[in-house]
Amino acid sequence: MCDMDAFVSDTICAPASGMGGAVALIRVSGPDTFALLDRVVHFRRGDAASAKGNRIKFGEIDGVDEVLVSIFRAPHSYTGEDSAEIGCHASPYIVSRILQLLCEAGARLAAPGEFTLRAFAGGKMDLAQAEAVADLIAADTQTAHRIAVNQLRGQYSQRLRSLKESLLEIASLMELELDFSEEEVEFADRGKLRSLLNATCAEIARLADSFKLGNAIKSGVPVVIAGAVNAGKSTLLNALLGEERAIVSDIPGTTRDTVEETLALGGIRFRFIDTAGLREASDAIEKIGIERSYASLGKADVVIGVLDALSPLEVVRKSCEEIGARLTPEQTVLWVRNKVDAYDMIPPEEFPRFDRTYGIFELKYPAFGTYYLDPAALAAELGVPAVLDISARTGEGLDALKERLTGCVGDISGVGDATLVTNLRHYEALRSALEDLRRVSAGLDSGLSGDLLAQDLRSAIRFLETIFGEVTSDDILKRIFERFCVGK
Repeated sequence: MCDMDAFVSDTICAPASGMGGAVALIRVSGPDTFALLDRVVHFRRGDAASAKGNRIKFGEIDGVDEVLVSIFRAPHSYTGEDSAEIGCHASPYIVSRILQLLCEAGARLAAPGEFTLRAFAGGKMDLAQAEAVADLIAADTQTAHRIAVNQLRGQYSQRLRSLKESLLEIASLMELELDFSEEEVEFADRGKLRSLLNATCAEIARLADSFKLGNAIKSGVPVVIAGAVNAGKSTLLNALLGEERAIVSDIPGTTRDTVEETLALGGIRFRFIDTAGLREASDAIEKIGIERSYASLGKADVVIGVLDALSPLEVVRKSCEEIGARLTPEQTVLWVRNKVDAYDMIPPEEFPRFDRTYGIFELKYPAFGTYYLDPAALAAELGVPAVLDISARTGEGLDALKERLTGCVGDISGVGDATLVTNLRHYEALRSALEDLRRVSAGLDSGLSGDLLAQDLRSAIRFLETIFGEVTSDDILKRIFERFCVGK
């Protein structure tokens, strides 16, 4: 455990509410909280220092504002220290002036996340719970909110501590062998040891495997919309969002850069990225946009490959191959054939069969793209699992596309109450612990001595302890809390 004294030796202050609105909140915490309040606020009755228990007191800051001050005496506060929250009007001038007066009286402005850091240092929460505070603030779906709340309440930490207890029990069996090593005594119950080890490995593996879903719920699923120029990618983005977010034009190369927007579907946040059309660039700016499109493809969990229904099969095949060549087996691709509504707008005298029953028109009507192929036949021609017909202009097929998008994540019903890993740091620690335990298991099979096995076991325990903060360096703490907002 790192030395936390440097973090809790003084009194800090910061705004705890965002700009705008009618009322603002300023938070103060530290050993001199009440003395500072009495220097800045003139209370109508008594003072902060002599107030008993937790109180709300009315006061006035001369020439600034009338305020309500909530007083929290240690240890019954968020940080575990003497703390207070000043409620004032939300004028930027009022907030900044009160902060200035507090600093002149002896406080300093808090660093990002410093209040929660002090709560961790004071034992009010462990590190996993502290990280859940930031997740709770950032949660923008009901599922993400429920997972963060459960983690903040300690459900996640309790599961990890239970796993640690299992490892300590395994360690005690190993210590038994080490204590009697001269007598060549083996474990008192190798069957129990193996059973405990297998069960613990399985549970840690389950938690690690849950990161994919947990991270999707917490951070959103990156979805790239890719395809040739004028395939309707921007129109599709606008249709999915229900607003005109991307510029739509018949002029090829209109989208010069990636456009990002988010949409919640089925409790999951999807981060849609509209990209520049894939083709030979006509100028330097478009070339940069296309290069960024290729880079975005590599970062996507899901790719919507947009195929132009009005393009000949050879052109569609080339577009499909260009997208597929830049993807990995881990990525999910949803192929859609866009502009199918255009067939219905073809004059009957030019295209007598316009009811989209996919008749055989390849020779007679070659100008009308891939209409002669139904979706299954087109998928077979392209060598892809499936193609979905849509019209981004009319909305046809979009509900089916949304269902397929949520299907890429899986069933999330009930996951809000499940123990899921949502944090990359936790995932990496779990994977490292699992590797150590698998070495222990292999060592048991090969007959390694208990002292060698104990080294890997102790390493696995330390990795678990880093998750809830029993073993944590100052550098890790700094990286965690610097991502928090000021005032939390």
